[in-house]
Amino acid sequence: MLDVRRMQILREVVTSGSVSAAAANLGYTPSAVSQQVAALEKETGMVLLERAGRGVRPTAAGRLLAEHATVIGRQVAEAETALADLRAGRTGRLVVHYFATAGATLMAPTLARFHREYPDVRVDLRVTDPADPLPEVTQGRADLAIVVTPRGSLHRGVHLVHLLDDPYRAVLPKGHPLATKRVIELSDLADESWVGSESPGPCLDVLLGGCAAAGFVPGFVVESDDYMTAQGFVAAGLGISLIPEMGLASRHPGVVVRKVREPEPVRTIQAAVRHASLDQRPLAGILTALQDAATHSNL
Repeated sequence: MLDVRRMQILREVVTSGSVSAAAANLGYTPSAVSQQVAALEKETGMVLLERAGRGVRPTAAGRLLAEHATVIGRQVAEAETALADLRAGRTGRLVVHYFATAGATLMAPTLARFHREYPDVRVDLRVTDPADPLPEVTQGRADLAIVVTPRGSLHRGVHLVHLLDDPYRAVLPKGHPLATKRVIELSDLADESWVGSESPGPCLDVLLGGCAAAGFVPGFVVESDDYMTAQGFVAAGLGISLIPEMGLASRHPGVVVRKVREPEPVRTIQAAVRHASLDQRPLAGILTALQDAATHSNL
C-alpha cells in the first residue's frame, strides 16, 4: 500500500522543482525529503524523479503519483471541512422514530423549530406504531426515538429524557350511567364490555397494569389499534375504552370523556438517545426543541 504522506512529499518536490525547495517549504531537511522519495520509489519499484540541471523533474510514474497526491490532498481538505461542519451542527442527518399520537403534539412544533435553527441538517422521520422504537436506538438505526417507558428505567447505552406524562381517560358512549360523574373509579369499569385501543406493547402494558391495580382484567369484545376507530366503536354502544389524552385530540361526537382514578393509568413519554451521541449539537438541539414542545403541550 502506498504511503500517502510520502506521496504528498513527492508532490511538493514536483511542484517546487527541487528537493531543497521542497524541504524548505515542508520544514524538513533535504536529506529527509530524499529519503522519503527513495522509500516511495522502493514501494512502487519505479524511478519517480530524474535530475534536470540543478533541480529534478518527475518521470511518468512520478508525475502520475504527484497528480493523485493532489487529488488526495483536495479530498482530505474537503473531508476536514465537512467534518468541521458536522461537528458544528451546520450539516448532517438525524433519524427520528416516533409514534403517531406524538406527531401533532410533539414532532410538528419540534421539527418547525429545529429547521429554523439547523436548516441544513436533514431529519428523517419514521412512524413506528405499533412497534416499540427503543431497539432502533439501542441498535444504532435511529438517533432519537420517542418512547413509552417508566421513569427511572435503565437501558444500557441509552439516555432517557422525560418529556411528559400522558394520562388515560375513560371514553363512554353518550347516555352511559357513569357519564354523569366527573371522575370515575377505575374499578367501576370492571364489569363493562371493553373496546381495545392499544396494540400489544408498552402502551397496552400501562393500561393493563392500571386495571390489574384496580383488581380486574378488562374483557375486550372489540380490538382496535386506532384511537379514532375505538371511539367509533364506543359511540356505537359496543363498549367503553381507555384512551390516552394525546389520543383524544379529535373526539367523536358520540362519546363522553372522563378522568379515572384509583389508579389513573399514565403512560410516561420520553426521548431516547444513545449516550455516545449526546455531544452532537443537532441532536442536543432537537432534544431541547422536544422538551419545549412538551412543556407547551397543555398535558
